[in-house]
Amino acid sequence: MSTTEQTTSLRASAGELAAQPVWLIMRLLDIPMRFAQRVIGVKRMPYLFILPNLAFFGIFVVIPLFVNLVYSVTGGTGLFMSQRPYVGDEQYGHLLNCDSIIDVSTCREDRFWRGVYNTLTFVVLQVSFMIVFSLVTALVLNRKIRARGFFRSVFFFPVLLSPVVVALIWKWILLRDGLLNAFLTSLGGAKILFFVSPAWAMFWAIFVSVWAHMGFFTLILLAGLQAISPDLYEAAEMDGTSKSRTFWRITLPLLWPNMLVVIVLALIRAVQIFDEVFVLTGGGPGTATQFLVQYIYTTGFASPTQNFGLAAAASVLLGGALLVLTLAQLFVAQRKERT
Repeated sequence: MSTTEQTTSLRASAGELAAQPVWLIMRLLDIPMRFAQRVIGVKRMPYLFILPNLAFFGIFVVIPLFVNLVYSVTGGTGLFMSQRPYVGDEQYGHLLNCDSIIDVSTCREDRFWRGVYNTLTFVVLQVSFMIVFSLVTALVLNRKIRARGFFRSVFFFPVLLSPVVVALIWKWILLRDGLLNAFLTSLGGAKILFFVSPAWAMFWAIFVSVWAHMGFFTLILLAGLQAISPDLYEAAEMDGTSKSRTFWRITLPLLWPNMLVVIVLALIRAVQIFDEVFVLTGGGPGTATQFLVQYIYTTGFASPTQNFGLAAAASVLLGGALLVLTLAQLFVAQRKERT
């Protein structure tokens, strides 16, 4: 037997030896599976495989949602349900009690409405910039450029970082004695107190959020662009169609399903913004960057008098707004597809 044949034989023996524990486990699992198949039948076996996932979803999603809904109609300061009296819609009435929702100072719970307005401002600006920058980046990365794989990795890399890590990095850059101010002073400029000005704080909250998550949405749009047949662009070029008309008539309509996914996910993520901004600005200056989720967290857990009922009611309103917003987008998308 030659040396090559001996090496191949040794590798095959090693592979069989390594596979023995796996085969043993599979044979042991085969016993309960065969028993389950005899008891519930072959057609019901798929339900057995999805049962762990359904149990996980029920324990960590459905039950907490139900508990949160129950807490929203109770009062008091106790943690356990036996210590909390039923108050009906009192918590919701407290949140929605305003002489004029345009003037936050007339609202009984002005911090809640300040969080609403800050969140709306953040969502409109952040989602708009996110979609535009993600689309432009995807269009550029879809072209035949040098080191295309490298640049795709670079744009996606921030998505792999923890939001807290992202916020800490940018906070180190933007501090009074941070990297950006050091660069400005080296050019003869003055230091800018980014976290003292409400406008600057909101700008950097939006910028950091777009920078951190743009790669994920770029990847979705890039996948949609690559699914478009090149023959369509060749036909448009042969007909003498301009680049802008090709984009509006071919690229954007065929990219719409991916764009819808990006819009829905970006809106949900923007409405639920918390960790990055909380680490970056702490909600300041004042309440300039305090959003709804931070209000819920502060009211329910971080304030000296923890108001679980009020925080639960605010979270129910937030969840309802997200549900309505998502359903409205899907309705508009379906009507657009029909037309």
